[in-house]
Amino acid sequence: MDSRYLQSFVYVVELGSIAEAARRLDLTPAAVAQRVKMLEQELGAKLVRRSGRTVGTTEAGERILDRARAVLHDIRDLKSDLNDASVLAGELRLGGTPTMMTSLIPDVLAELLARNPQMDIYLEPGTSVDLYRKVVSGDLDAAMLVQPLFDLPKSCDWRTFREEPLVLLTPASTQVSDVHEVLRSEPFLRYDRRVVGGQLADGYLRQHGIKPHQRCELDGLDAIAVLVDRGLGVSLVPDWRMTRFAGLALAKWPLPHAFPKRVVGLLWGRSSARMRLVQAFLKTAMDLESKGQTGSGAKLGRRRDR
Repeated sequence: MDSRYLQSFVYVVELGSIAEAARRLDLTPAAVAQRVKMLEQELGAKLVRRSGRTVGTTEAGERILDRARAVLHDIRDLKSDLNDASVLAGELRLGGTPTMMTSLIPDVLAELLARNPQMDIYLEPGTSVDLYRKVVSGDLDAAMLVQPLFDLPKSCDWRTFREEPLVLLTPASTQVSDVHEVLRSEPFLRYDRRVVGGQLADGYLRQHGIKPHQRCELDGLDAIAVLVDRGLGVSLVPDWRMTRFAGLALAKWPLPHAFPKRVVGLLWGRSSARMRLVQAFLKTAMDLESKGQTGSGAKLGRRRDR
């Protein structure tokens, strides 16, 4: 059995689209569809079903999906075992949240790949929840994400890089003497309560009995920053490392009461066959952080950033 057939099948199912799987694999949709068809013929069962433009598994496909993922993991591990121990080589499968993809990760990879040109990197953006699941399942070797609000499994390790307190984010022209009063009176752009930062913000509002005039609720700190800059409201968000939209005129204001912080760091599986690559990424990130060389982009001042 050709492992490429299995990989195409898994990608089609996970991404829900032959076209998206083709983009990920750098193939034509026809080539991906042919691979899946060849796998179905070899196994003698229909594995995928189409509904409009989306693709899902049949009952038979669902039964073999976990086994197919395990086989692909074993093949990647086998290739890693054959790498020359004196050379850092092989593919590191790394995930990152949108803010990490535009801040720390590019700086670390630029340094790491300059030193180790035989390394390959597979990057997967996603939410912290999705990336966490993929590290735990072994689909990713490591991920830069927000630490979940529950205990991590013993199969994983964690290294904290940033602790981000909640701040009130306003247009630079806004004068604030009472943070709570601003949260009560101004139109409020709520950070999505399905993510850790949004849950923390919601917890702070509830703890202090603040009922804001919500204008909208959305995920994406960069998007919230742009909306605040346009005068559409204020927001309660983690003090994240902002690397885009340097021209925004924003102000951040510390909260009057202490509250748990959003914690950002690296999560990795202890049993990964590519542990040397994970450790090299971790060491490079720690070195750059200690030297203050990771991109901080547009830093918000205590009051404003123009």
